[in-house]
Amino acid sequence: MKIRIQFSKHGVMKFIGHLDIMRYFQKAMRRAGIDIAYSGGFSPHQIMSFAAPLGVGMESDGEYMDIEVHSHQGASAMQEALNAVMADGIRILSVRALPDKTPNAMASVAAAGYLVRFRDGYVPDFLNKDTLMRFYEKSRIPFLKKTKKGEHMLDLKPSVYELNFDQGAVYMLVDASSSGNIKPGAVMEALYREYGEELPQFALEITRLETYYRKAGEVPEFVPLREAGEDFS
Repeated sequence: MKIRIQFSKHGVMKFIGHLDIMRYFQKAMRRAGIDIAYSGGFSPHQIMSFAAPLGVGMESDGEYMDIEVHSHQGASAMQEALNAVMADGIRILSVRALPDKTPNAMASVAAAGYLVRFRDGYVPDFLNKDTLMRFYEKSRIPFLKKTKKGEHMLDLKPSVYELNFDQGAVYMLVDASSSGNIKPGAVMEALYREYGEELPQFALEITRLETYYRKAGEVPEFVPLREAGEDFS
C-alpha cells in the first residue's frame, strides 16, 4: 500500500538539510513501528521518496513524502505513532492512501506557495502592494543566474504564477517542478534590483506553505499533493 505523508518543519529543524531529514525519517519509521516495505537486492532500503527538497533555513507546512507499507492500523494510528517519536520542530500533518497508479511525490510536484517575511529592520522602503503589482505585471522578469559554469540571464515571468502583498509579507506561487524549479529568493532578488537595490543577505524569512501537483485539464489548476490521496482506516 502506498502512503503519502504531509509534515511541517519549523524552529531549529529548518537548519537540518535534506539528506539528514531523509535519514531522520528512516529512523523514525523504525521507532514508530511502521511496517514499511524495503527494496530487494544486497542492500535493501526503505521505500521512501520526498517531494521537493527544502532549502536550509526555510520553514514549511507543505513537506511531503511517499512510503510503501505491508500493513497498517489506519491513518490516524499511523499519524499518532509517528508524532509520538518526532523531534521538536517536525509534525506529521496528514497521512493518506494513494491509488496504485498515482505518480510519486517527487514526480508530481508542479508548484509551491511561499510566504516571504522580512526580518526586523530589513523591510524595504520601496515595497508596497502597488510596487509589487507593477513588478509582477511586467512582460519579463530578468534574473542573472550564477553557476560554476558561468552566468546567464533568465526570464522568471513564465514561472511566477501568483504574486501578492498583504500585511507586510509577500506571497508567491512559483514553478517547483524538476524542469523549472524557481527559488523564492531569486524572485525577491529580481524585485529588489527592479527598484535599484540589492537584496541583503539575511533580510528574508521564508516559509513554504504548500506543495502542489497540476490537475489535468484545459485550465491550469494546482492542487495540494495531499489531495491525491484519500483517508483510510
